[in-house]
This record gives sequence, structure tokens and C-alpha cells, in this order.
Amino acid sequence: MTERETEALPQIARVEPGAIAPGLVTALHTGAVVCRADTAVVALSGPGAVTCVQGLLTNDLELPGDGAFVYGALLTPKGMVVVDGWAARMDTTVTYTVPSDGRDRALAIFTRSVPPRLAKVVDRSADLVTFRVAGPRALAVASAAGLPLPNGPGRVLRGEGSEGVETARASDGAPFVLQVTAPASSAALLADRLRASGAISAEPAALELLRVLAGWPRLGAEMDDKTIPQEVRFDEIGGVSYTKGCYTGQETVARLHFRGHTNRQLRGLLFDPEPPVTPVGGWSAVSHMDREVGRVTSLAFVPDTGGGLPGAGRWIGLAVIRREVAPGAMVRAAGRDARVVDLPFSFPAASPA
Repeated sequence: MTERETEALPQIARVEPGAIAPGLVTALHTGAVVCRADTAVVALSGPGAVTCVQGLLTNDLELPGDGAFVYGALLTPKGMVVVDGWAARMDTTVTYTVPSDGRDRALAIFTRSVPPRLAKVVDRSADLVTFRVAGPRALAVASAAGLPLPNGPGRVLRGEGSEGVETARASDGAPFVLQVTAPASSAALLADRLRASGAISAEPAALELLRVLAGWPRLGAEMDDKTIPQEVRFDEIGGVSYTKGCYTGQETVARLHFRGHTNRQLRGLLFDPEPPVTPVGGWSAVSHMDREVGRVTSLAFVPDTGGGLPGAGRWIGLAVIRREVAPGAMVRAAGRDARVVDLPFSFPAASPA
């Protein structure tokens, strides 16, 4: 593989030792953690906003009705992932929250595909701030902070008054429980309210660890414009609908679902804790039985919460590998021995299935 070919490949996302303290892992497991997410927000407003997004998103935004909050991707005409995100439907407005590095991609697709007479496309990334709240006490903390709470997963609710805060509840299995969107002018006050109500403030590395544990794909790591949604667990995480009708790239996705299967799948990697050697960086192939079978996409160090030696813990990871390499198989990945495991990982121990 040439240097130019390596530079064009997706990068490995990493959570290094020291980025997550043992106490924060405990909070993620037993309490609530709030983190400002590195996201961009694109809004479509107008009489045709819902219909236009419905014709582009892999998931169904019409069926669940007003107040829906769904995860899905925008695809190329050949069914490859361009950008992924969370779509919230409120009246005649749809907001699409995407990774910050996916902002230009989302804007380009909406600007090119949505007629101005049906919906106005606006980049709201500069005036809106997104927080994500994770952990088993996320709902209790948000309620104590006075936030509007949706009545179930996959719903979004706007608070009363002039604050303009929207609280969305993610689907089961997502790396976070709540997404809270607020005007930038009131973001600091909102974060203070959540902390005063019991949430532990954390850096984005906490969300990244939760993403890896959940087996949730990330743009630029697991996904690029050569990735088919089913290769990176869109079926398992509820990111694609097979009943909604046509959308861009739907033919490829539907044909694969009804007539075939992917050759590659996203799996977990559980690295041997001994010796405690850091997996190598950069491009890293996964090999099995002396044959290259895939690539490492994400790595994360999970610190030991059992009161062991400082720095104790183990590495876990995600890899897109050939489907015949089943869970339980031993592979060589990132210069280390690892066991292939089903996703999501157990938490917090990340023990094998």
C-alpha cells in the first residue's frame, strides 16, 4: 500500500490512556455525565421540509409524526454514506445534527436537493450549542434541571418560554440518552443547571468512549463514501427503514437487504490486557490465519475502576472485517493480539461475550 493510498484511508479514532479517569467511568455506569458535543446543525424550514428530508434520509421521519427524533444517513446515489446524524422534526422544521466535520457535506446535499420554494436551508451551527447527557441517571438529572422531557425514546420536545431549549431522547442503544440543544447565549447557564442537578461535566472523550462501547459508527473512522450502511450496523442501531419508500441510494440498500448480505461487518476487538502495550497508530490491517481480513477503525482505553494500579485497564476497539471472521476468533490488529467480539461491548468491564 502506497503512502498516498494510506493518506486517503479513513483514520483511526482513539481514546488514549488518561483521557478518561476511572471516576468518570463510574459516573457513566452509575450516574449522569454531560458533555458539549462537537456537532453542526442544519435546519430546513417550510411546508416541504419533512417531505424533502424523507426523500434523502435512510430512516423514516414521516411515520413517527411530529416530534420524531431519528438517526439516519444521507447517501450517494450508489448507496454509500456521505454523512450521518440525528434528525428532529418539530412542526414544519427539521433540524439535522451532524458531526462538525460533516457540516459541509450535509449543507451541500440539502442545498442541491431541496427546492427553495419547499424549504429554506439554514446553517445554525454558530448560534446553537448541543449537549449530550449519558448514564443511567440522565433522565432524572434533566428533570431536576427543569428541562422538557420527551415521553419516550425517539422523541423531541421544545421547552416553554423564550429559552428555546429542545430536549431529544435517543433511541435505545445509542451512545447517549439525551441530546439538549440550546441557543449559544444560554449554553453556559444550561450546563450549570445540569451540573447543579447532579451531572458530571466531561470532555468529548467520554462520548467517544461510549460510542466505541456501543458499537456506533463514526464518520471518518468507520464510515466514508465507500461504506454501505449495513456494513457498519445500521440495521442493528435502527438507522435505516425498509418500509418508508424511495430515498437517494435506497435501491442499493434495499437490494442488499432483500437479496444478499455484506461481505464486511463492524465488530468489536477486545485486546489482551497483558502485556499492557499500546496499539500502534496510523493505518492498521486486521489479520486472521495469516490473511488480511479488514481494518481497525477505532481504539479506546478503558481504565480499571476496581482500585487496581494507576494506569491499569484494557484496550478495546472497532474493526470492519470480513463476515466469515466470527466472534470468538483471535486476530492480529494494531500490532496486538485481540479477540473478535459481538457489539455492543458490556460496560464498564468490556469483557468478552
